[in-house]
Amino acid sequence: MSRNYRAIAFTEPVLEAQDQYGSRTSNDRTVRHRSGARRSGTGAADGTGPAPNTGAAETDAPDRIKDPLGPDERDFIAGRDGFYLATVARSGWPYVQFRGGPPGFVTSPDEHTLVWADFRGNRQYISTGNLAHDPRVSMIFMDYAHQVRLKVFGVASINDVRHQGASSSASAVPGYRAIVEREVRVEVTAFDWNCPQHITPRYTAEEVASVLQPLRHRVDALQAENDLLRGQAASLRSAPGAHPAPARQLKEDQ
Repeated sequence: MSRNYRAIAFTEPVLEAQDQYGSRTSNDRTVRHRSGARRSGTGAADGTGPAPNTGAAETDAPDRIKDPLGPDERDFIAGRDGFYLATVARSGWPYVQFRGGPPGFVTSPDEHTLVWADFRGNRQYISTGNLAHDPRVSMIFMDYAHQVRLKVFGVASINDVRHQGASSSASAVPGYRAIVEREVRVEVTAFDWNCPQHITPRYTAEEVASVLQPLRHRVDALQAENDLLRGQAASLRSAPGAHPAPARQLKEDQ
């Protein structure tokens, strides 16, 4: 959990709910532990990797001090082929949409910024319109295969690239057949690694193919060996002086 995450997410009603369900003490302990790890430059943001060493005071407001993404967060995001984007409409209703592309279509040019090419979709432009009203976003990046998720808060800005040619934003995703309409940049404010509970493992076709490939090679090798043995057996049966195979054996070979 980065420094600003608590200030943004743990509002008074949230703290009251934590009191009601008995989790506030453990949450406070987790925040203190991770804060100490950040000050010393050691420990883990998600329990598996090093936490960012920020050095700023814990009381700094999130609108003044931004939490930098560490190498773990940036590498994780670079490997994703999609994420969930939450915005808020002028009506006050939240809206969540999936944003997808080839792995690595979300880039991190520096530790405070995320950028992606926004492709043409169903052309409702709900997220785009919501961001014109309120640029704050919440993003969830998922790795279903390893049951890992990263939550990010930030402030988005949109650059309309429809008349700038395909080279600017589309260069981040060469070979991907899609129309790029906007480039979205998010200034990261806070982030948190979430626990793996209740994440159902799911695998992409590429991930499954990498697991099945050795098995397919083994099946091919066994098939080739079987064909060779069948050929040798047929040669022996047809050799001069060979005893005819029993009827049962002939039926199995057919």
